[in-house]
Amino acid sequence: MCLAIPGKILDISELNGMRAGRVEFGGVVRQACLDFVPEAVVGDYVIVHVGFAISRVDREEAEHTYELLQQMGLLEGEVVSEFEEENVAGEFWAAGREAKSRVQ
Repeated sequence: MCLAIPGKILDISELNGMRAGRVEFGGVVRQACLDFVPEAVVGDYVIVHVGFAISRVDREEAEHTYELLQQMGLLEGEVVSEFEEENVAGEFWAAGREAKSRVQ
């Protein structure tokens, strides 16, 4: 199952020509591509799907989502593990560069 989850941007940098950020997901920190949300800044919450931030979301909505995931027993287990597995592959960076070039 693929799931987009909210995360808080901790910092922003450039990585291989792409805008990237360290994003915290309920205590777990991972790298995410921020090119599709150019308006996002440090402290914002973003919805991340397979390593790409795809939209901004307000803090209250992010916290509500965390509560629901925790109630379902998914916050520290399956959801985070699946997200990690998809990021470890590293293929999303190449796909992102290709998608970005098509959009521009």
